[in-house]
Amino acid sequence: MADTDLAARRSAAIARGVGVTTQVYAERAENAEIWDASGRRYIDFAAGIAVVNTGHRHPKVLAAVREQIERFTHTCHQVVPYESYVALAERLNAATPGAFAKKTVFVTTGAEAVENAVKIARGATGRSGVIAFGGAFHGRTFLGMALTGKVAPYKVGFGPLVGDVFRIPFPVELHGIGVADTLAALERLFKADIEPSRVAAIIVEPVQGEGGFYPAPQALMTALREVCDRHGIVMIADEIQTGFARTGKLFAMERYGVVPDLVTMAKGLGGGFPIAAVTGRAEIVDAVGPGGLGGTYGGNPVAVAAAHAVLDVIEEEALCHRAEQLGARLKQRLEGLRDAVPQIADIRGPGLMVAVEFNRRGDTAPDPAFAEAVRARALDKGLILLTCGTYANVIRFLPPLTVDDSTFSQALDIIEQAMTEAAAAS
Repeated sequence: MADTDLAARRSAAIARGVGVTTQVYAERAENAEIWDASGRRYIDFAAGIAVVNTGHRHPKVLAAVREQIERFTHTCHQVVPYESYVALAERLNAATPGAFAKKTVFVTTGAEAVENAVKIARGATGRSGVIAFGGAFHGRTFLGMALTGKVAPYKVGFGPLVGDVFRIPFPVELHGIGVADTLAALERLFKADIEPSRVAAIIVEPVQGEGGFYPAPQALMTALREVCDRHGIVMIADEIQTGFARTGKLFAMERYGVVPDLVTMAKGLGGGFPIAAVTGRAEIVDAVGPGGLGGTYGGNPVAVAAAHAVLDVIEEEALCHRAEQLGARLKQRLEGLRDAVPQIADIRGPGLMVAVEFNRRGDTAPDPAFAEAVRARALDKGLILLTCGTYANVIRFLPPLTVDDSTFSQALDIIEQAMTEAAAAS
């Protein structure tokens, strides 16, 4: 069936609020490639939004899933537990930053992980306030929307959100906001809106995802840790998009030498299967009583099996190193386009969590139309890209970390062609 026919069926059957970036309807996929319903091949530089870091249908992940399916598919761990859930928790307790006793809870989605992290922080501190950042993305639930620092399309029309959530600007030098500005805003918040003794948690992405792929400066992370220690506030690192080798480290927080109290994770953990987790200081996590955390599908045994295989693949195939190598190649290629593409305002990102931001030619105003033109031209040439950013003027690059060199080189050629053609046409 043609993609146009499927698009019409989708429009008639699926809620308008479920947006799509492309009209490419997947028929099959392998590693970093997707074939649509008409047989056309695409190179996937989205990876399901940083989900299939280990590639589509990695043989080791598929083998683990098949083996588990032959044993059992669901019991609900809260009713009949199983060893693989315990073993995965042990692995994450050991792998996340911090040389202290940790505990883990498994849920199904990143938004659930964030919700449960906030519940844990509130339960541990007896406080209600939560501080987040402008440009942040933490999910589409009501608490997730309240924490998210971007109105359109996430908050429009949904009315009052969860209370006791406060926001400060995220430091982005390109936009004229430095770490000093952020910390000054935090101090003003403590004086004008909420006293520190009422704040349960500060939640921060090491690299803002939907907000524009802005890495948090070292000085910010260091200062947040000091503020949290001084006031007894729980520091939550949202590693849902940055985790599992994407940034060149298993967790992006390893780059800072700063240890959060809680880490939320999802996306790359399951290799395409739905699983999410919160891992953190044992005494903080254990503040919530039995039954206060979890969910029916949390830590589903099939997804747990996939997650074990993902962790094995990351180690066996040295995907942290691979992310660094490929990210350096991509950034070098992008840097070489600055003269031909004057709309390039910035190129950034650790590992293979890379972004290019566009401003209007000869101006500092964001250029979302140019970003969309690049994305559309790349798609026409067989490369799937995603935009992001508060102004939608950023292209983000999230290929599977297992992408082979030949396919990666093809993608780089398409990126260059799409950007130079868009610049020539503007």
